[in-house]
Amino acid sequence: MSALLDGDLSAASKMAGVSLTEYFVTDQARWLWQFRLDQMAADPGQARWMVRQAIVGEKGLVVGHAGFHGPPDEVGMVEIGYSVVPGFRRQGYARSTLNELLRRAAEEAAVTTVRASISPANLASLATISGFGFVEVGAQWDEEDGLELVFEVPARRVSPA
Repeated sequence: MSALLDGDLSAASKMAGVSLTEYFVTDQARWLWQFRLDQMAADPGQARWMVRQAIVGEKGLVVGHAGFHGPPDEVGMVEIGYSVVPGFRRQGYARSTLNELLRRAAEEAAVTTVRASISPANLASLATISGFGFVEVGAQWDEEDGLELVFEVPARRVSPA
């Protein structure tokens, strides 16, 4: 993430062992890398919960990134986040990525609930979570993203759509 934050796509790709795209060094992506690096600096134990690249196929095609916003909170809730490279959108990669995040959450004994916070204007992401059992539980204001609808699903009652 440090290499990505520095805009060094070549070094980041080498460290990751896959070819990352320019999508990983956009201003929005760099904001995320800084945020996650700050989280890990404050608590290195959070690293395993952080963002990873979303890879498909034997050739390791990187189609986006996904992860959790951090470890489970005191009641066992984890929040997910995912993003697909624009050229790979509308091909099922977001649903596959979501399915993998839900599978990982279900395998963790400490996780009871999975949360997704989505802008009401993000119709693609709203469509992505449909069919996975998410229920709208409220709304919140995010300093970075503005108004978000909050959805949750029990971690172990998830069945792929």
